[in-house]
Amino acid sequence: MYTGRNRVAVHYLWLIILTITALAVAERLKNSSSGGLIWSTAKEEEDLLRKPEPNDDSSAAAVVNDHDDIDGGFSSLDGMLQWAIGHSDPAKLKETAEDVQRLSPNELKKRQMEIKELMEKLKMPSDAQLMQIAIDDLNNSSLSLEDRHRALEELLILVEPIDNANDLSKLGGLAVLIRELNHPDTDTRKLSAWILGKASQNNPFVQKQVLELGALTKLMKMVKSSFIEEAVKALYAVSALTRNNLAGQELFYAEAGDLMLQDILSNSSIDIRLRRKAVFLVGDLAECQLENIHKAELPFFSNRIFLKSVVDLTASTDLDLQEKALAAIKNLLQLRTIEALVLKDFCGLDTALERLRQQLQDLMQEEYQRDYAMDVEVLRREVELIFQRKLGKVGTTFLWN
Repeated sequence: MYTGRNRVAVHYLWLIILTITALAVAERLKNSSSGGLIWSTAKEEEDLLRKPEPNDDSSAAAVVNDHDDIDGGFSSLDGMLQWAIGHSDPAKLKETAEDVQRLSPNELKKRQMEIKELMEKLKMPSDAQLMQIAIDDLNNSSLSLEDRHRALEELLILVEPIDNANDLSKLGGLAVLIRELNHPDTDTRKLSAWILGKASQNNPFVQKQVLELGALTKLMKMVKSSFIEEAVKALYAVSALTRNNLAGQELFYAEAGDLMLQDILSNSSIDIRLRRKAVFLVGDLAECQLENIHKAELPFFSNRIFLKSVVDLTASTDLDLQEKALAAIKNLLQLRTIEALVLKDFCGLDTALERLRQQLQDLMQEEYQRDYAMDVEVLRREVELIFQRKLGKVGTTFLWN
């Protein structure tokens, strides 16, 4: 603790620093082309707070380097104070100190209040506060459509950190977003589904909350929307809610999710992005089944018509879709209930793999596609090996080729 003369000295030191900070910040705001402060990253703040070496010839007051390329922003009061000191003329600092010491108690109090008001104006709200503002905006029935989109776009960014996503329900955000899935505006529905998907991604805590609020059924209906962007984001959210989540998968199957996927996979006129997401989800669901071998395999996986719709994707002209189809087939082949002869005789997997091999060989001759084609060929060979093993035809020659 500080007493007597030391306490007075510390009081004056902090008041001097705050005064210099106020003046420096005001000058920076005045000269800023953006019209406001830019807040530094943690890395930049670390640079601002770096102390000089003992043998540094610079003034003791200049505790930071004067980099021309720093953004001038602050992520904390300490960073702001250090920047102010480092960018102050020692002579002016001494002069200001003397001026402050001559102030009367009333003048000191007034100066402190002015600085406090300035600091409040410069205070950066927390993510939770920003999320609450956006949620409150969405609860405002008189909010314009443009501002509604803005609030949703802000939430889309804010929910990316897992801690923020976990706060959504506590702030009332999940219920609001699920309500927005019924909004007459398609962009509002799209953004709401996108946020729910991002918040649920690899997050069992949020997955459970969203599922309990009944969002999955609504999102699955949105996948059939005639507005393709809405359908794509809805399927993204469905995937996020079911990934590694057995409760979500059971509800997905109960809502005829297998038929939804089959319709997408077998319809070549559907947007390619939707088909990619659908086949990726198939592979993901099969992988989850492999990881939970104690669970009975669902008949959905061994449905021959469904399997054929997956195998047929290998004939697509889109290499990304072909790769995702191969990844899904690789997982499906490893399920106990999948019959190799069904894949061969009904689905034509052997013919499809050979056709794809020839296509990839041709693509390897083209420099700009060579590396990607080689990667897909590695995956194709893995699928072929698993398929041949399942057929009981794996021999020495095949293994070495």
